[in-house]
Amino acid sequence: MYSTTLDITQIRADFPILQRQVNGQPLVYLDNAATSQTPLAVIDAISDYYKHTNANIHRGVHALSQEATDEFEAARQKIQTHFNAAKAHEIIFTSGTTHSINLVANGFASFLEKGDELIVSELEHHANIVPWQMLCERTGAQLKVIPITENGTLDMSVYADLLGARTKVVFVNHVSNALGIINPIEEIIEKAHAVGAAVLIDGAQATPHMVPDVQALDVEFYTTSAHKICGPTGIGALYGKEAWLRKLPPYQGGGEMIDQVTFEKTTYADLPHKFEAGTPNIAGGVGFGAAIDYMNNIGFDAIAAHENDLMRHATKKLKKIEGLHIYGDVENKVAVISFNVEGLHPYDIGTLLDKMGIAVRTGHHCCQPIMDHFQIPGTVRASFAFYNTHEEVERFIAGVEKAVGMLR
Repeated sequence: MYSTTLDITQIRADFPILQRQVNGQPLVYLDNAATSQTPLAVIDAISDYYKHTNANIHRGVHALSQEATDEFEAARQKIQTHFNAAKAHEIIFTSGTTHSINLVANGFASFLEKGDELIVSELEHHANIVPWQMLCERTGAQLKVIPITENGTLDMSVYADLLGARTKVVFVNHVSNALGIINPIEEIIEKAHAVGAAVLIDGAQATPHMVPDVQALDVEFYTTSAHKICGPTGIGALYGKEAWLRKLPPYQGGGEMIDQVTFEKTTYADLPHKFEAGTPNIAGGVGFGAAIDYMNNIGFDAIAAHENDLMRHATKKLKKIEGLHIYGDVENKVAVISFNVEGLHPYDIGTLLDKMGIAVRTGHHCCQPIMDHFQIPGTVRASFAFYNTHEEVERFIAGVEKAVGMLR
């Protein structure tokens, strides 16, 4: 018997978009791994900022500037507390996880030599592959890859063999955006540290479902994007250990990140401003903080339990469909189901589901190496959030059954 501790009716009332129709049908939104929806509390926080506080930060002595600065820095402190960073200035505001990874990869160009080694996994989003490939091209470093097994998990025995004295950085995702698999990042971090390597964890897909403790993980860098956790687009955060952030050179030059500027020499501002050139997405930061508050008020344990119930129910029903194969069908995963049906293209299934008002993602999910590993063009991906319902799962299952029947 299905049950949840969440007041789903009240929660869904917080999300106006969930009340709309698509193609004449009530919307069933199952593309949460791409972006979550935004509650009124976050929309109102952003609107209130523009209505009552809008001003540039850190630069003005007038009241609005000081109020805007206070709101923006309060959001930074909320993120610090949420991820248990030791200091607020270890939280760098970025435009999102892609920006954060590029910032770190660019900085490591100062520390790498030809023949140094970087380790990535086969499970990565392109955003955690391409910046490091570009870095290797600039420095002559070598990129090594942790392969995945047939069920989509990382081959940790190969990882152990890849590590060595020349390993400088290991970068993996906490959760696979394509398959939903939770990676053993504690073991990955510990083994990397044993050879003196730094670690960056792409947390974009983990943070909607759990609360990582960056100090307990002892990780050098951890990234997140607000739009995955009920916040606005165009804002994210990079956690970095203070010692590493002080070593890395600035990623961009301009206003805010400077101490003194002359035509002979420029000196840089202290953390976190060293990495926050230009006027930031102030309203986005305020919205990010409101999203953290909103999700913590609901409770991440309750969120995870509800989402996992939905995933398990959907998985059980999908497996009854003839010819349907789920990729990454393992126990330790978040609420993502990535699947194909034999003889059918995922795009065609996704298109028919859209006609029924059901939003899923199709394609390679910016994870082409995973699809190449399984020798498939892509998958249909259904990703669940805490505001999804048991009834929506039933509509999704019926929709897949109908689409398969129409296409066969």
